[in-house]
Amino acid sequence: MPSDASRSETAQTLDRGLRLLYLVAATPAGVSPTEAAQRLDVGRAVIYRLAGTLIEHGLVRRDSAGRLRLGAAVLQLARRAQPLLADAAMPALRRLAEEVGATAHLSVAEGAEAVAVVVVEPTWTQFHVAYRTGSRHPIDRGAAGRAILAARTGSVPPAGVVVTEGELQSGAHGVAAAVPGVDGLEASVGVVALAALDPEQVGPAVLAAAAAVAHALS
Repeated sequence: MPSDASRSETAQTLDRGLRLLYLVAATPAGVSPTEAAQRLDVGRAVIYRLAGTLIEHGLVRRDSAGRLRLGAAVLQLARRAQPLLADAAMPALRRLAEEVGATAHLSVAEGAEAVAVVVVEPTWTQFHVAYRTGSRHPIDRGAAGRAILAARTGSVPPAGVVVTEGELQSGAHGVAAAVPGVDGLEASVGVVALAALDPEQVGPAVLAAAAAVAHALS
């Protein structure tokens, strides 16, 4: 059996490797080994060892300037995780779409973008917004991205929801709330419609759906 010291050293290495991976994921322009060492408060030699292992597994790559960026293996992991997210989120999103009469969605943060990973359209409305799974937009635009940013920065509005109009598509209205309390997941649940949405009526339904998704994923 490995000693307590050996297990502790292994855990520390794993922790540092994961912190480096998260740092690379949060830096779309890539991060240099020197920058990573400064941000993580470790030596450059440690960063080179950690990066080498992550590169071997395809989770990180070096670009032509030597900066560390996410590797293709992260996308493979994300694709495998999406069905799990869909299964967990679908019931709550279906209830939300039918109750509000608007297209409901679960979006996750991916670098500087918000990505729609699950979309549910209402069945009883004559017209509704067609919002494709996989759609991306800057995380600082649109209700879905802004809700994630609000949770990240601790600036959630008093009502708990973010309301936007026409930021991604002219005439589109959005209401979204962050998915609370799921470690390692920055996500939001929201609705988008062609007509204005009353946040006092729609907000509680969106918050309830976000809480239901969080419960399903916990």
